[in-house]
Amino acid sequence: MDKRIHFFSQKEVIKNVPPEFLGIRGRQANEFAELKFPILPGFIIDTSLASKIDTKAVKKDISEMLRKTASLVGKGYGDPDNPMLLKVVVSTNLAISNYPALHNFGLAKPTIQGFVKWVGKDFAAHEVLFLIRGMLKIEERISELQANSKLQQEIGAQLKMLGRALGIHRPSNELDKGKPEEKPVAIDRSAEFYMDFYAKYFPKGFFDSAEEQLLLTLSEISKMFQMDDQNDNDTALLIAPMVYGNYGKDSCSGDYFSRNVVTGEKVLQGSFFRQKFNESDSAGQPINKMDPIHLKELQRIAWTLEDRFKEIRQIRFTVENGKLWLIEQRLVDQKSTQADIRLLLDLAKRKIIDNAAVIKSIDPLRLNEILHPVIDPESVMGLKGWKGGIAGAPGAALGRAYFSTDALLEALKTAQQKGEDTRFILVVESSFAEDVKAIEVSTGVLTAEGGYSAHASVVARQYGKVSLVALGMKIKGKTATLGNISFKEGDYITLQVPFYGESNVYLGTAKLIEPNPQESGLLDFVDLSKTFLKKFHVRCNADTPRDAALALSFGADGVGLCRTEHMFFQGDRINVFREMLLSTDSKDRAKALTKLQVMQRDDFYGILKVMAGKEVTIRLLDSPLHEFMPHNDDEIQNLINHMQTVKGVKISRAEILASVDALHEFNPMLGHRGCRIAVSYPEIYAMQVKAIFEAAYKLRAEKIDARPEIMIPIVMSASELKLIAYGKKIEGKSYAGIVDIEEELRTAKKAGPVDYKIGTMIELPAAALSAGEIAKYGRFFSFGTNDLTQTTLGISRDDFTAFMPDYTLFDLIVGNPFSTLDTRVKELIAIAAERGRLTRPDLICGLCGEHGANPANVRFCMDAGLDYVSCSPYSVPIALLAVAQAEVERATGS
Repeated sequence: MDKRIHFFSQKEVIKNVPPEFLGIRGRQANEFAELKFPILPGFIIDTSLASKIDTKAVKKDISEMLRKTASLVGKGYGDPDNPMLLKVVVSTNLAISNYPALHNFGLAKPTIQGFVKWVGKDFAAHEVLFLIRGMLKIEERISELQANSKLQQEIGAQLKMLGRALGIHRPSNELDKGKPEEKPVAIDRSAEFYMDFYAKYFPKGFFDSAEEQLLLTLSEISKMFQMDDQNDNDTALLIAPMVYGNYGKDSCSGDYFSRNVVTGEKVLQGSFFRQKFNESDSAGQPINKMDPIHLKELQRIAWTLEDRFKEIRQIRFTVENGKLWLIEQRLVDQKSTQADIRLLLDLAKRKIIDNAAVIKSIDPLRLNEILHPVIDPESVMGLKGWKGGIAGAPGAALGRAYFSTDALLEALKTAQQKGEDTRFILVVESSFAEDVKAIEVSTGVLTAEGGYSAHASVVARQYGKVSLVALGMKIKGKTATLGNISFKEGDYITLQVPFYGESNVYLGTAKLIEPNPQESGLLDFVDLSKTFLKKFHVRCNADTPRDAALALSFGADGVGLCRTEHMFFQGDRINVFREMLLSTDSKDRAKALTKLQVMQRDDFYGILKVMAGKEVTIRLLDSPLHEFMPHNDDEIQNLINHMQTVKGVKISRAEILASVDALHEFNPMLGHRGCRIAVSYPEIYAMQVKAIFEAAYKLRAEKIDARPEIMIPIVMSASELKLIAYGKKIEGKSYAGIVDIEEELRTAKKAGPVDYKIGTMIELPAAALSAGEIAKYGRFFSFGTNDLTQTTLGISRDDFTAFMPDYTLFDLIVGNPFSTLDTRVKELIAIAAERGRLTRPDLICGLCGEHGANPANVRFCMDAGLDYVSCSPYSVPIALLAVAQAEVERATGS
């Protein structure tokens, strides 16, 4: 026996042969033999022989290999009654091979009728055509290498016709009617006809006998290898039998996944097809209804492959006359993140992989998929839709569309009263602070302006809603138009916003698959991620106890940003705040502030209680005051009614509009907001500070560890922070700082001291550059990177999408600076952290902008020496995984 020819089977493994001699497919077959899988037996002509085969010299050895192979499959090669057919696999050592698939060798004139007896005339003819097509490709390649362009073109034309002729095995098919030269060569559907017609393209005697056919084939392939410079004696040949799911009564074919590719449940998913060669045009049965003996073996194969490859695998098999054979296995492209996570956790539990491998195997951004609903693809078939837009917050949502906050809230109220569907989507040109309450109760928001960092997108991510920016959407009256589709207020629409790929707006309702963090394995995955965290941690942006509790369940270590202005927009509060703004004397203003203080105290109490033992950073009022005033006729009338009913004060529309005009600013982002409001209206911040400490004292009395951090926004100099934190006295005037207010309140309440910190948000270049001075008066910095990006680059996050395509076209800007931190913004952060810690070595630094959930930004923050990032609750798992992966990389260097 030639030592360069190697037999393999389920019970016989190739040994003492360098792996590269077998090629990739040969090595895989041998590995499966080692695993005792029910692989089809066969033999490999290794790389040292494949390109120089002397058929006379190896004829005897080939015959012996065929005899051993046939004895295991119960057929005979060349047997006229029960012929064994072969496939010849070109097994290179390259991951990508351009060589054709070669099947059905052994179909010759002496064997074809025996094959017809088992599978039928048309199927037999089809398989002969497959054999011919594969060999024609070999001959085409040889003619190309020989520079015989005439023969190459002729064979190419025949291959084109073969592609049409391959359908004739179906009795109901009729040959296409076309130009004479495009017609298949015959309408006689017999396999023998095709053999006779195409014989001229192959070596003489190709169809005369099965044995001669194989030897001629090996000779032709070897000749091709010799002529092909790309081969370079680095290719083996694998020869193995073919089996068929329609070959006898106790036969079937099937295709299945090693586990459910959507849920990740460790149950086989797929189908099998009785007496069918494959699943084409066939109604299959669930794989788990297979014969118990075969099913048990299929499970063993599937789960052994999972353990070996550390991923979900897809497997094809055939049962021929009662014998199960593994045909093929491969990786799975279309699978859910949930399925991958459950597999990885299962592998780690059984010590197949370590925990670090679990962490490294999932792209953090893929977690978006299991944090939000997804659409069942079958449910949108037939729905009209529009494709495109900018993803603001990923997921899927459906509901009735309403074109204003007031209209949506009124529809929600009516639906609740009548027990109707309460799913709504806010559809507006752009959103503002007063729209937060509508976004909070909606399933999603569709806007015509903005981008990833626009107000609607940011708020949607905060509340776990879906957001899509559809540039070009027009809203006229009660109708919205988007491309070729339009819908009216009250119509159902469905939003599909994947993290990767194009978004869709569908008319009508689709079926949603809701996320389940517990069943998906997400919470276990989060817990595992946190075991890798060291000093650096992840906080959340949370404005309500519900948000805080959700983020805590997702692994958040405290609150990095509580935006107090959002609390004032709730239905029972906004008019109280407006009442305060409309007050003409200090007494009325004080009464309104007292009401707000109780509301704020309860808010802070709830958040601090949820985050017991963890820091909660509370940003004092940041929004400019004009945002709280009425913006439309309905809101104005609502305020008039409130003032009349609650205050007993008559106020006219003109007076309200005069107050709105008085608060109007031309550039509010850089206007009277944040700490500047505190300087002009110290009573507003004083109310908030009192509410914070009242909540903290109450929790302390309940033996709950409350850790408030009070953050002053939009500071541009150390003197601003010093004033608001520690107060100031000048001739005839005094300003009570946070320290003064706390001390006075603690004395009045006879309460014990509470551990708290005062700090600031660094969101202006001036603040970053003067961080050394600012750190004298603040114990922590929180980098507000949305505004820091805007003020550094001079770009509005709400408007930059209008010119972004042009800038991208000419490479004037790289990426989205409101998603990935700009290098100059990074430099300011690094400078501020370094200068701040030169003044105060124990300074705590964090990042609380929407950038905090981007893995690339997380890595920068860690490298820059920050202590944490803070992001929306639904982004916490993403940031945690990014931190864990960075820590693993630091520890292993890879």
